[in-house]
Amino acid sequence: MTTASVPARRAESLLTVLNTRGHKAALYAFMFVVIAHWVEHITQAVQIYALGWARPKAKGALGLAFPWLVTSEWLHYGFAFVMLVGLILLRPGFTGRSRTWWNVALVIQVWHHLEHLLLLIQALTGSYFFGQKAPTSILQLVFPRVELHLFYNAVVFVPMVIAMVYHLRPNATERAQMTCSCAIAPAAA
Repeated sequence: MTTASVPARRAESLLTVLNTRGHKAALYAFMFVVIAHWVEHITQAVQIYALGWARPKAKGALGLAFPWLVTSEWLHYGFAFVMLVGLILLRPGFTGRSRTWWNVALVIQVWHHLEHLLLLIQALTGSYFFGQKAPTSILQLVFPRVELHLFYNAVVFVPMVIAMVYHLRPNATERAQMTCSCAIAPAAA
């Protein structure tokens, strides 16, 4: 055995654990992060639409305590990256209909991640694309940033929830293919 194969075995082992005996815990931890992020965006929307705050003042819950953090493109990119990695790492544990919906969320998150990568590159270089005065994503040329990110989070979150429901309540074929213990026991006949 070569030394180079040891890290590969560890990564493979982690991936195996994440999609077998650790799948349920990993999914719940991942969903906690996703929902916490959702709370931030919903809080920001409430601040704008229900409380009438000016957009620059509406920074969500974290932004009230740490305004510098929320204005950092690193935070936003970091979340998009964590979402992408989580969707990729946890994907092998899904089967059948749940895999299909998880794949939908993954494809959308790839685009969402690309948009955040463009924003981060602009913030780091000071070169703003599209003739804008601040970092701007492609769809931000058409939609305001707050609404666009609410939309992105919704169109990734909804297929994730559908995937989770199918994953927790698989049909007989899907249950037989599962490598984890996430499925809820079927109701007695």
